Amino acid sequence: MGEEIPLRPLGREDIHKLETALLIGTLLRPDVLKEIKESEERITWIDSLAVAAGALAREKAGMPISRIAEDLGRTESTIRNHLAGKTKAGKLVRETYERIVREGFKLEIPELGVRYEELNKKIEEYEKKIKQLEESIESLKKENKELKELYEREKKFREEISNKINTVRETLNRLKSEIEQALAQLS
Repeated sequence: MGEEIPLRPLGREDIHKLETALLIGTLLRPDVLKEIKESEERITWIDSLAVAAGALAREKAGMPISRIAEDLGRTESTIRNHLAGKTKAGKLVRETYERIVREGFKLEIPELGVRYEELNKKIEEYEKKIKQLEESIESLKKENKELKELYEREKKFREEISNKINTVRETLNRLKSEIEQALAQLS
């Protein structure tokens, strides 16, 4: 919203500019954001702020309360209460209007700069952790491959030993049998 905000709107377009500035300016106040976060009736709360912003913008354009009520689809009583600051939404929107009159419209998104830096820092930390985990995974894959190769060599070695033991056993059994036959012939 780089355009000038009309404090005394002359037509529908100006009314909508002021209404939007009032709504956004009010919604982005830290106290209002906190209230909305904690409120269980967020939708109702935001709707009340929108109605109060619309009512004040139309009042500043010189619209009578009956026309404002008709325009916004609310009762005249509701509109009067918002404009008189009897509702919290009406009071907050009026404060926003007074701030715009004093300081002009400044769209400030509270804590976003700090939050952005905080999030960037977290992203960097997570990227470092991811890199460390990827390195650990690569190291574990290499170690796993080496262990598989060692296991295969060991398995092959055991098979060779087992085959040699079986060959020696067969040879011993054959020799035993031959010795027993030779002893039997001698006796």
